[in-house]
Amino acid sequence: MTSRNLVKLFKNTLVVGGVTTVIFGLFVRWHELQSFFIDFKILDIISAIAWLMLMGFLFSVISQMGFFAYLTIHRFGLGIFKSASLWNAVQIVLILFGLFDLVYLRYINFAKTGDSILPFFVPALLLLVVGLAVAWLKSKETNRAAFIPALFFMIVATLVEWVPVLRENAENWFYLMAIALLACNAYQLLILHKLNAQSEQERQSRIKQTGPVAEKNKKKKKMTKKPSI
Repeated sequence: MTSRNLVKLFKNTLVVGGVTTVIFGLFVRWHELQSFFIDFKILDIISAIAWLMLMGFLFSVISQMGFFAYLTIHRFGLGIFKSASLWNAVQIVLILFGLFDLVYLRYINFAKTGDSILPFFVPALLLLVVGLAVAWLKSKETNRAAFIPALFFMIVATLVEWVPVLRENAENWFYLMAIALLACNAYQLLILHKLNAQSEQERQSRIKQTGPVAEKNKKKKKMTKKPSI
């Protein structure tokens, strides 16, 4: 990927994270912020939106760190297991293990006496449904082999990025961070192959443009070369 497209990916992912957090944050925390809008407190509204936007940027940076870490891990996985099918099997096991832990560990750590386990399935179902949808789109736009890696990234990588909130079980940020991470992860995953293709086109175009110029300079250099005698 060219440096220009890399910067483009970074900036666009920041925007995705910021906008998603602001929109969903206003919805989730409306009971806290509605007085600002009802009383038309401009400064409070601006400060609330700016705070949500800043948190969205932070979520976006975490997502991007996870994305590039996964790209490295994916290459290591293919190299270690020497087979894409074997590496896919390992990823499926890790997906199931991650979803199980998301339900079981949260239940034993945060459930109160008499609480049902069913509500603890909701985050896992959210990750699974969104992950399947994004993986299907990725495989449709690229190839079938991309389905399992995309699903692994959308579920396991999101879980790892989500850990700070999962540990604290902070209600205000639990789903807010999850939605922002899923949005950023999905965007990066679905735009990567397009930016790679665009980078390759730009590279080929640059080669075509510089080729004739280099040949012209080469001929010019031969014509202006001083005689040795």
